[in-house]
Amino acid sequence: MKKQIPNIFTLLNLFFGCVAIVFALQTQNINIYMSDEFTSSFNIPESISYAALFLFAAAIVDFLDGFVARLFKATSEMGKQLDSLADVVSFGVAPGVILYQLLRMSYMREEDGLNTSVLLLLPAFIYSCAAAYRLAKFNLDDSQVYGFKGLPTPAAGLLIASFPLILHFGNSLININDWLINKWVLYGLIVFLSWIMVSNLPLMALKFKDFTPKNNVPVLILLGIGFAAAIALQWLAVPIIFIAYIILSLALKNKATS
Repeated sequence: MKKQIPNIFTLLNLFFGCVAIVFALQTQNINIYMSDEFTSSFNIPESISYAALFLFAAAIVDFLDGFVARLFKATSEMGKQLDSLADVVSFGVAPGVILYQLLRMSYMREEDGLNTSVLLLLPAFIYSCAAAYRLAKFNLDDSQVYGFKGLPTPAAGLLIASFPLILHFGNSLININDWLINKWVLYGLIVFLSWIMVSNLPLMALKFKDFTPKNNVPVLILLGIGFAAAIALQWLAVPIIFIAYIILSLALKNKATS
């Protein structure tokens, strides 16, 4: 029974991902504040912010299942495969649905937006396909312990999950709502995230190598940036942390090759 405890956490990750999809698909007419000059009323996901919160909950239990597996010395090949299957739903399909709805919101702002072809919204699921490919690729590579080849799917999924929360809660310092519901920005993001997930770009793993600050400087820097950004920018901190993560990883790559 002890060996099944990590799998329970993994299945909870999957459960949260399924719930997130349900919330992302719920709709109702509401007003959304876009800028000082523009307020638009149209059909958007009423509970999309709840979907985002469930994805963050999925990320927490996704982290805990590995910790629990090591704690109980219950790591297994089945657990590894189950973890990836859960991640496909929570950080592949669910963020794809959120992207679909954000694209839909973008087109709804335009004249005759109700008649937008579904074909213009389906590119959102290119992201989901790339996430599945990335996870399969990861499962076949045992070298990604203290570094990743390509962006981990949870990182990409949480970046997307932050957008509804930024839209819902807003930020008094920076207003980027118009960017988050801009179809060209969203299309560009789909292409970028899909590419970086399936690429071999070396990115650092967010793991402590030991208990000495000297050997964990990049992770500590990222934690410091994240803490400061969270205080100042609330949910907008997530994209800031994402950008900092990419920059730090590339800086480490250049340092290693110099």
